[in-house]
Formats: sequence, C-alpha cells, structure tokens
Amino acid sequence: MPEAFDRRTLLRWAAALGGAALPAAAAAAPATPVSAVAAESAVVDAGARRVLARVREPRFAPRSFPVTAFGAVADGTTDNTAAIRRAIAACQAAGGGHVVVPAGTFATGPIHLRSGVDLHLARGSRLRFATDPTAYLPPVYSRWQGIELMNFSPLIYADGQHDVGITGEGVLDGQADATHWWDWKRAGDAEFALLEAQANAGVPVARRVFAPGFHFRPPFIQPYRCRNVLIAGVTVQNSPFWHLHPVLCQGVTVRGVSVESAGPNTDGCDPESCDGVVIDDCAFATGDDCIALKAGRDSDGRRVDTPCQNVLIQRGRFARGIGGVAIGSEMTGGVRAVYARDLNLAGPDLASGCFIKTNEERGGVVANVHLARVSAGTIAGPMLLVDFAYGGVTSGTYLPTVSDIHLAGWTVGSCAPAWRMTGQPNDPIGTVALTGIAVARMAGANVARDVRALQLTDVTIAGRPVR
Repeated sequence: MPEAFDRRTLLRWAAALGGAALPAAAAAAPATPVSAVAAESAVVDAGARRVLARVREPRFAPRSFPVTAFGAVADGTTDNTAAIRRAIAACQAAGGGHVVVPAGTFATGPIHLRSGVDLHLARGSRLRFATDPTAYLPPVYSRWQGIELMNFSPLIYADGQHDVGITGEGVLDGQADATHWWDWKRAGDAEFALLEAQANAGVPVARRVFAPGFHFRPPFIQPYRCRNVLIAGVTVQNSPFWHLHPVLCQGVTVRGVSVESAGPNTDGCDPESCDGVVIDDCAFATGDDCIALKAGRDSDGRRVDTPCQNVLIQRGRFARGIGGVAIGSEMTGGVRAVYARDLNLAGPDLASGCFIKTNEERGGVVANVHLARVSAGTIAGPMLLVDFAYGGVTSGTYLPTVSDIHLAGWTVGSCAPAWRMTGQPNDPIGTVALTGIAVARMAGANVARDVRALQLTDVTIAGRPVR
C-alpha cells in the first residue's frame, strides 16, 4: 500500500544515496507518496552503485598463448599440467595476456594463476581435473571452513596475485563423485576437531599441515589475498568442495558463471573476508548453499579479523541448494553492506531463500543486508531462515549480532513457512524488516522467537495481510 515518506525514511534514503543533503522543503514536510517497496528498492540500487564503483575488473594485454603451443594435447587423458604451467609462465613473462584453452578436452592437475594472466576457455573446451589427491601436493596456504591451514592445492589457485582471470565459454570439470573426493566427507568431518584445536592453541598456519594423510577436500577455484579477480562465462561443475572461494581478496567479479553439482558441501560461490564483490547473472544448482558470504570461524576468525563487505548480488538464478543467499556460518569477522536485487529462486529443490546461520561460538556482526525484487516459485523451506543455534551450539562466550536485515519486493509461490527466526534469550536478533512480501501459499506457522524488532509492511500470505 502506498505511503508517504516520514522524516526518518527520507533521511535514511538520503544517506543510502551517498549522504546528499535533502532540500529544506523535503526535510520539513512529507514528499510525494511513494511505496515502501520503492524506498527500499532505492536503497538497494544506491548500494549497488557504490559497490560497482569500487570494483575494478582486470584488463589483460591483447596477447594469446594457446596451451597447445606449449605441448598440451586434447585427448582427454594426457596430463597437461606442465604444459599449462609453461603457458602461464610465458604469458606473465611477456607482460600478461590470455592463456587459451582451445576446443577439446584437456586433462590436467592443479593450475596456479599469476598476475596479469587470464585463463581463457574457448567455446567447446573442457578442462578435466585429476582426481588423484597426490596431484595436488605440495600443500598450499588455504582456508577450510573458515580456518587457515596448509592443505591440498585448490584445483585453480592464486596467492597474492593481482589482475587474474578465468573466462570464456568452456567447462571446468572437477570430476568429483561418490568415489572421488566426496567420499572423504565423513573422514574430514572427524579430523576437523584437530584443526580447530590447533587454531585455538595458536599453532602458526605454516605448521597446520593437513596434507597428505588427511581428508580436507580442496575447493575448486580459490584466489587468496588477490586484487582484481574476474571469473566470467565458464561452467564449473563437480568440485571436491566449495566451487568458487575467493578469500581475503579486494575487487572480485563473478559474471555469467554456471555452477552445477550435487555433492556434499559443494557450495556455489563463497566470498570470504573479501572487500568489493560483484556476483552478476550467475546460475546455481548446488549440493549446498548457492551463495554463502563468510568471514572466518571462531578463534581463527578473530585472529584474522577481516569482514566480508561491499557485496552486490544481482540477476541470479537459484535452482537447487540449501540456501539461495546465505550468510555464515563462518562469519566471525563480520558481514556487512550486502545488496541483492532482481533474483529468481527457481526451486523446488531450494531449502531456503535467505539463510543467516551463526551461534554463540562465532561472534561477529551481520548488518546492513538488503535483498529486493525477488521472484520465487516453490521454496521447500522458509523464505527467510535465521538460526542462532547453528550446528546445535546453544551456548558460548562470543555472542553474534545480527540486525538491519531487509527483504523487500518478494513474490513467493509457496514456502514452508514464510519465516523462521530463532535468536537466543540472552542474544536476540535485532531489526528485521519485511516490506512488500506476497506469499501465495504457506505450510506451517511462522516463527519469530527472540527477535527484538520484526517490522512488517505490506506483507500478505494467501492474500491476507500479516501484521
């Protein structure tokens, strides 16, 4: 229902638009009536402009280095790891450019990118990655479920580089399945307590060596401590673990990427402790969260103490996963300034729309999160799920703060229920604002337990207003 701006709304909108001063007349009197959804949509669009202004895509020199010129063979079985490595070294030595994978199927082990290099997959190309864990040794500096360690190399990795890219129309296939990598899940889960214990004891990362002999599955693509990263156009499938996992990066663009997997913990895109991230026009059908924003875990997250912030998610399509847009559970360093718009939650194999998960061992702050203009068919679980006892943890000394969460302009065919929010009596969820939400069908009852301020504006379920 249209409503006039009050002074508070006007000031908030002006702040979102960059702090521009309001005309005296506007500050003193209500403006022309405008819907609350339009006001929140303007906040999201202004936030999106700020993120886009701070993220610079890398530019690559107009030089091409076909991997076939360095000995690569497209027969699907020859190990081309060394040939691709030679092409990358030559490209960087020349001042940067494009390492081109032409049409055909190329087998390879890990690929380590360097500054100024774009790994470009031509249409019809496929990189098929080895499933032998020994191919991913020696171990490299990495992060696993929010804790730093020395682990098996990610399938594609870059550490401390700038202006790196993975682009094109080809396929990156990790070849993980029930008998390669994914069958490590149970063993890795059992071994995780040792990694946590070392982190809690302050063991230096260089001495936290968990490969070989351990079972922490590597992520597919992990730029670490990099600047200006571009991942565009490619299809990424069947990762051992999380698919796209930029960590401690500044300026990350993920555009037009498709992620496909049904394996355990095969998240789609998990920016962790990054500043300036754009995830644009991507499609996700995953075995876990489609997008999950992260910022380190527990004591190690407090040691690194770096937030994930200034994130834009737009024009995404979410077909299968645990959460469409998730935050956590590794969020100790904090997650803030998140803007999502024009999303399509295709369901029904999507367990939740927006999922914020944390507990009293995490600490950290999640704030200033906005998701607007979202179309959803069937969501198997809640449209909005906030869980302060994630993993069954109901006590601890580091209470998280979650507040200033805004969902606006959502149209949902069905969900079960519309929201399920459970804070803790000693640590309630802060402000959650739902504006212009229309749910056609809902199963179960909405839950808002230990929520300090739930603000409902123009919310309807089965055509009936909810207040």
